[in-house]
Amino acid sequence: MIRLAAGILVAAVTLVLPAVLDDSVLAVYILLGLAAMVTVGVSLLMGYAGQVSLGQGAFYAIGAYTAALLSLGGVPPVAGLVAAPVAAAVSALVIGTPLLRLRGHHLAFATLAMQLILLSLAGQLEFTGGDIGLQGIPQFSVGPFEVGSAAAYAYMTWGGLALVMLVTHNVITSRPGRALRALATSETAAASSGIPVGRYKLVVFALSAAFAGLAGGIYCFYTGYVAPGSFPVLISIQYIVMAVVGGLGTIWGAVVGATAITLLVQGLDSLASLPGMPTYAPSVLSYAVYALVLIVVVLFMPHGLVPAVSGRLQRKRGNPSPEKRRHR
Repeated sequence: MIRLAAGILVAAVTLVLPAVLDDSVLAVYILLGLAAMVTVGVSLLMGYAGQVSLGQGAFYAIGAYTAALLSLGGVPPVAGLVAAPVAAAVSALVIGTPLLRLRGHHLAFATLAMQLILLSLAGQLEFTGGDIGLQGIPQFSVGPFEVGSAAAYAYMTWGGLALVMLVTHNVITSRPGRALRALATSETAAASSGIPVGRYKLVVFALSAAFAGLAGGIYCFYTGYVAPGSFPVLISIQYIVMAVVGGLGTIWGAVVGATAITLLVQGLDSLASLPGMPTYAPSVLSYAVYALVLIVVVLFMPHGLVPAVSGRLQRKRGNPSPEKRRHR
């Protein structure tokens, strides 16, 4: 009952906010929703499948460039948006086939290298606009209806996030979801139980990439411009921090983590723009605060904000935590 009431309250606030926020605040609201969309995929990939990826920003970029190129080529924006997650997922299947043979930090560095290579290619190829990027991307439209306001893009973004959360919930509560949890615990034990480890790792990698691609497609229509500079390496690190802070392996943890880090970044940007601050202040502050936040969370809330808060509430009600129930 409490979870249902909380869900209804969150849904109501989500629907009301675009109608009352001005465009400058709505821009943050939209970027927050897009970040949460990607972070849900990161939480699924790392929390349930146990795979570390520092390259989710690459799939975000693939989705954005796919939707932008198709729309500029005369393809209806709806088709471009549908193609964005498909292109990201297909790319993940192709790239992941060799990469997912790696584990741990080897896999993390390989996915990071993948993003660096992609950004380098996007900055040199003519059809992607080079370092200048693609400009004049048309507004998203469905037939005669055109999404032209920031409020409409906010509803579109959070509708996409709701879809991603629903898909993720269905996955993790299914039989393959239970297999993913076993895979994250021990690949050897999962394989000995008959679970096709390689196939499951590749599928969840592609699914998380599709989430990022969908977010990238919405992003390109909202901004009307994409370039390699829109997808820095820091953005992939940011998604990892969001997932860890909120709670790996939890759907709402991804949303909470994305909200906390996005608001924190906005505050740091405001601080860095004060008179007298050096030009390198934004990046230095971001890296320093990310490191500090990670240290604090790992030390005091190793499972993240959402599991820590839910565990405390359960203890107050006299119910054992999920960890204790599993050991009974």
